[in-house]
Amino acid sequence: MANNQVEFKFPKGGAFTIVIVVLLIIFIAKSAVTIGPGEGGVVFERFGGGINVEKTYGEGFHIVAPWNKMIVRKVRQQSVSDEMNVLSVNGLEVKVSGTVWYEPEFQNLGKLIKTKGEDYERELLDPAINAAARSVVGRYTPEQLYSSKRDVIEQEILDEVATVLKDQFLVVKRVLVEDVKLPPTIRTAIETKLKQEQESLEYEFRLAKAKKEAERQKIDAEGKATANRILSASLTDKILQEKGIEATLKLSESTNSKVIVIGSGKNGMPIILGNQ
Repeated sequence: MANNQVEFKFPKGGAFTIVIVVLLIIFIAKSAVTIGPGEGGVVFERFGGGINVEKTYGEGFHIVAPWNKMIVRKVRQQSVSDEMNVLSVNGLEVKVSGTVWYEPEFQNLGKLIKTKGEDYERELLDPAINAAARSVVGRYTPEQLYSSKRDVIEQEILDEVATVLKDQFLVVKRVLVEDVKLPPTIRTAIETKLKQEQESLEYEFRLAKAKKEAERQKIDAEGKATANRILSASLTDKILQEKGIEATLKLSESTNSKVIVIGSGKNGMPIILGNQ
């Protein structure tokens, strides 16, 4: 019985082709980087000068050398919230909590990471916010912090943070002071004072309103009195007789039954004896 054997032979150069394909797959896998929405990337060149500060990669698919590293960070607006203990102008400790909106400068992302590191929020943003908050809050009393100065404080903190971060490739867009917590006794005292001030303002408003109403009534009464004096001065006996005659004529034209005695009244005025 014959022994049939099948001998498989690689095509000439086939092994080399397979090696090239495998290396190409590895190269693509190591080199392909996808940057998501709202993100930016910078290349760290291992055998070059480190972070390449000249180019920031935007959203999409990118190829980098496999020996380099793409550092991807968010470049859209972000927020960070914090709570800190600070001293008011009179040395009272208050607890302030707030939120800061910020974003890195897209074109300068490489410079930001090169100078401040990948964790630039902790290295740069947090110290700037804490310093600004302590500086601004230290100018106000607990009552001002609790009530009327909130908007002013937010703007002042924003201005100070912007000054500190100038030319640091990180932009703070807005500062929001969400809550100011005071010791219970101080908070109660402030709330009581504010309530009393509100009641006082309401009382003053009612007094002013009553005063205006009294002045209005006085002016109205004086006007009526003046009108009556002018009318009394103008009503002579002759005018009254003429008015009486006019009224008599109108009555005589009426369809109702009546008896009119001409010349029997005072000063010769008619007298109406009946009206049915």
